Amino acid sequence: MEYRKIKDEDQPDSGPVDGDIESSRGKSPAPISSSIAALGAGPQWKRKTIVTFALTFLTSSQAILIVWSKRAGKYEYSVTTANFLVETLKCFLSLAALARTWKNEGVTEDNRLSTTINEVSVYPIPAALYLVKNLLQYYIFAYVDAPGYQILKNLNIISTGVLYRMILKRKLSEIQWAAFILLCAGCTTAQLNPSSDHVLQTPFQGWMMAIVMALLSGFAGVYTEAIMKKRPSRNINVQNFWLYVFGMAFNAVAILIQDFDAVMNKGFFHGYSFVTVLMILNHALSGLAVSMVMKYADNIVKVYSTSVAMLLTAVVAVFLFGFHLSLAFFLGTTVVSVSVYLHSAGKPPR
Repeated sequence: MEYRKIKDEDQPDSGPVDGDIESSRGKSPAPISSSIAALGAGPQWKRKTIVTFALTFLTSSQAILIVWSKRAGKYEYSVTTANFLVETLKCFLSLAALARTWKNEGVTEDNRLSTTINEVSVYPIPAALYLVKNLLQYYIFAYVDAPGYQILKNLNIISTGVLYRMILKRKLSEIQWAAFILLCAGCTTAQLNPSSDHVLQTPFQGWMMAIVMALLSGFAGVYTEAIMKKRPSRNINVQNFWLYVFGMAFNAVAILIQDFDAVMNKGFFHGYSFVTVLMILNHALSGLAVSMVMKYADNIVKVYSTSVAMLLTAVVAVFLFGFHLSLAFFLGTTVVSVSVYLHSAGKPPR
């Protein structure tokens, strides 16, 4: 989940971000890792194919791995320690990318880690917002299944778009506003439950948690984009490093508050399984895949990957968790996919 580099005001606007801060970044001025750099040598179609499959696979498997990591319907591991390890891994990857940059380009004013209090003081706010959002990501599965989560998390497109309009005064096109309405209709349709007395499959608590997660993710992304414009030439990996440092610090505090006794008595890695390790790797690499799409492909690829991931999650959930693929879910997924595409295609020109 890496940052998108904020462009200068005189360049075309890339539009509202969706998902985490990291998915709100565009092209990276420096390689993120040696594997990403290796992709740049192949033909254009090959690069697009690789990054499309990578993002689709990681996005579709994220919810599956979280649900699969449960045992007897609950998490035997500490979710705060899992979040801490995700932030640690991302911080390490940022440092590795910086080391490669220093080797190839030398240390410059824009890629050095040393900074000022004023520059790093802006990172605790988005780091804290993402801490809460990432913790809610685990607890929402008490109310929704994996396919339903993939549908509901698209609500962050709405929150991000509205916050862009309110905070950054960005203009949204009529097509984008229509896409918001379609997105709400699609999310609701996918959650219809005709075989039960309850109209919607997801209870009120699940909807509220999904809305809160969307607001947290949207506000963090918009806030970060606003503050990053102060220094757009700053190396993306330096910015990521400081964000993840604060993310590690806040998750360490969360461990002390929420799981201190369990960690001290049972151990830091108590309850971890192979699936848990895969889930942590997935969370850390998903942001890298988004950056790869922005660097080697385009935003339409990202839109298609998100849409396909919703269907793949549903199909896999049928075999792993006995999910019932209803007509309402299929129609709702189709409407959501169309709305996501319209939102991307309807960006107003600058």
